[in-house]
Amino acid sequence: MTDKASPQAALRMWEQALGELVRRSGPDLSARQMAIMLTVYLDPPPHTVRGLASSLKISKPAVVRALDTLSRMDLLKRKPDENDKRSVNIVRTVKGSVYLSEFSDVVNEAAKSHLG
Repeated sequence: MTDKASPQAALRMWEQALGELVRRSGPDLSARQMAIMLTVYLDPPPHTVRGLASSLKISKPAVVRALDTLSRMDLLKRKPDENDKRSVNIVRTVKGSVYLSEFSDVVNEAAKSHLG
């Protein structure tokens, strides 16, 4: 197996993974929502609106809108910071962990079929 796909193969892999995701009955996330999810799940906490906006180089209102949707879907949640009552941390949920685990499986399957 090679480590890198050609640009067309990489796009085909992404097309296959996204196609599988949209056929499933679960959440249909935007690219911004997915970027926020991946940042919260892959980067060490704590996560705040300000920190997410800074690391993704997007506006705080854009992060808030995405978090509102992700919170309604129970993929992430807001939790008051116990050390600073003025601050709110963005934290993982079980449903969000399951969603990303399944997403990882879909991406791995697409990669196997295009890189293997």
